[in-house]
Amino acid sequence: MLLKRPLTSLLCASTLVFGLSACSGDKTPSSNDSAGKESSASGTLEKIKQSGTIVLGYRDSSIPFSYIADNPNQPVGYAHDLQLKVVDAVKQKLNMPDLKIRYNLVTSQNRIPLVSNGTVDLECGSTTNNKERQQQVAFSVGYFEVGSRLLTAKDSGVKDFADLKGKKLVTTAGTTSERYIRQHEKELGIGEIISAKDHAESFLMLQNGRAAAFMMDDILLAGEKSKAKDPNQWVIVGTAPIHEIYGCMLRKGDPEFKQVVDDAIKAVYSSGEINNMYKKWFEQPIPPKNINLNFPMSEQLKALIASPHDRDQ
Repeated sequence: MLLKRPLTSLLCASTLVFGLSACSGDKTPSSNDSAGKESSASGTLEKIKQSGTIVLGYRDSSIPFSYIADNPNQPVGYAHDLQLKVVDAVKQKLNMPDLKIRYNLVTSQNRIPLVSNGTVDLECGSTTNNKERQQQVAFSVGYFEVGSRLLTAKDSGVKDFADLKGKKLVTTAGTTSERYIRQHEKELGIGEIISAKDHAESFLMLQNGRAAAFMMDDILLAGEKSKAKDPNQWVIVGTAPIHEIYGCMLRKGDPEFKQVVDDAIKAVYSSGEINNMYKKWFEQPIPPKNINLNFPMSEQLKALIASPHDRDQ
């Protein structure tokens, strides 16, 4: 860490406790964060120790994993709860009980660069672990398994991907769902694929009639459906063409930090605490509308919890 910092950096440090994104008029993060560049050559634990702060990436609309509900300055969710368990482990590892947390909003498009360049120390949201991404970042052991399906109106006539012929489909930019559907749009005969900036915008386009269906991970679709004025108007349909595992992202080539992250998540699994955590977010009413997603734990997730791994499948 550099001993001399610009005055603006000192002012930023003094305001960390007052908002999610220090030194920003909004929640849009910068991929050119100087602190991230300065720390790129050192380990994450050393970076955290020197700065006295851990930077957590969060999503604002990935219900129920990482999102903003009632308090605009505090993300919540299943993945976020796991992320805080990692923070506790880092505090213990570094003997820093007063370690500060700074939150940095990430999107589907910028989450990987912000982790790889050191701006964000850890991102736990709804990020799929796959071989392509493993070339840029490292992943923790997995904490969820999903299938990509379709959200559509009950009366749309869309029952599966074959029914999208000649119709408009919306998905979220920078996701594996977008990549898959663009690779297969010709064979499916899709009329048009629209890429929205986030899940909330994707669902808004569906609600406004700009698309016949919204393709995304099934649990994220359930989360968006829960926010609708009338959730019963919408249905999740289709046979999932791809199955994926979510993991926390961290910088590549940092085995010491990865060990802390993995051990913290595994401890939640082995203690059985994960069961209550899962029920809290998937089988009970959640904010902001107190809707119950009614999404029981799958056999695949039970197997992942019993034998944690960081493989893409």
